[in-house]
Amino acid sequence: MKRPMPCSFAVLLCGALALAGCSQQAGQADQAAAPAAAPGQPPGKEAEAVQKLETYRQLLRIKNDEMAVTMGHDILDRYPGTAAAKEVQQSLPPIEQRWKENSEKNRLAALWLYQVSPMQGGTQSTATIYSSKPSGNDRVRLVLRRHTEWGQNAFLYGNGHGFVCKGNCTIASTVDGKPVGIKAFAPTTGEPALMIRDDKAFIAMLQKAKKISMNVTLQDGEKKQELVYEVGGFDPAKWLPVGKGKKK
Repeated sequence: MKRPMPCSFAVLLCGALALAGCSQQAGQADQAAAPAAAPGQPPGKEAEAVQKLETYRQLLRIKNDEMAVTMGHDILDRYPGTAAAKEVQQSLPPIEQRWKENSEKNRLAALWLYQVSPMQGGTQSTATIYSSKPSGNDRVRLVLRRHTEWGQNAFLYGNGHGFVCKGNCTIASTVDGKPVGIKAFAPTTGEPALMIRDDKAFIAMLQKAKKISMNVTLQDGEKKQELVYEVGGFDPAKWLPVGKGKKK
């Protein structure tokens, strides 16, 4: 005949079993709450990816595309296969495309320099861009100028002794790949410049163009030279009018 357990011992045993059950359920809940590690990624990497993802989301909210693109690629490179990487893969492509387009737009705009200054008894307003080819010390300026006394001009201004152009000459050019002949003349005052004959038509063409290439001949050794200008960032609003000078 078995002896019954003392009442106090039975109570303690039931309590211990209940605590064990609670501990087991708590452990299972913790395991369910923890993010599953991606294949090939240790569990800690998933947590790091979540933190990076939150930063990425904040950058998107404040529209910092450049930093968002950098952070997005960091997540894709360092945490492939994670939930964070999957989210970035879906949202990053249009953000990166927008950033590239805006970066190119800003680059083209920065190629132009706009100035208003006194010039030989009047005031001049200029919009200037250097050739992207040739570059360095061989660059040639393309200048759009308004002057209170001289009116409006468009011209090339280079180094050395200028350009070969006897009387009127035609610059064989391409505008966005289409061949165009641009009439020009050399100034009689001897500057290393080449004045464009029909400045109004040239400027109207430039405002619609992305790239203009001009084939010129330099006086220094009669060297043939192709001048390339990335004009797509021209902003007419920044090339200020200066009015006309007072009649004497």
